[in-house]
Amino acid sequence: MLGIAPLIFIFAIFYFVLIMPQQRRQKKRQAMLGELKTGDKVVTSGGLRGTIVALKDEYIHLRVPPDNLRVEISRASITSVVTADEPGK
Repeated sequence: MLGIAPLIFIFAIFYFVLIMPQQRRQKKRQAMLGELKTGDKVVTSGGLRGTIVALKDEYIHLRVPPDNLRVEISRASITSVVTADEPGK
């Protein structure tokens, strides 16, 4: 029993330091993706910044300045929603 105790302790440390924070980030990201709506300004993983024009199940249509180009991207590629307070985080 004493030989297993350090392994259990190490696993507990890894859980609280690595696994639990990653699960929190994943839940926060899923909530952000679920709350997307038309008119939101977003940033993609590729660095595109645009405004959501249309939503589909797995894809989003963005209007990208300066020529108002319309681009269809995967919903999973959205990294953040830009608010008026943070003009390009």
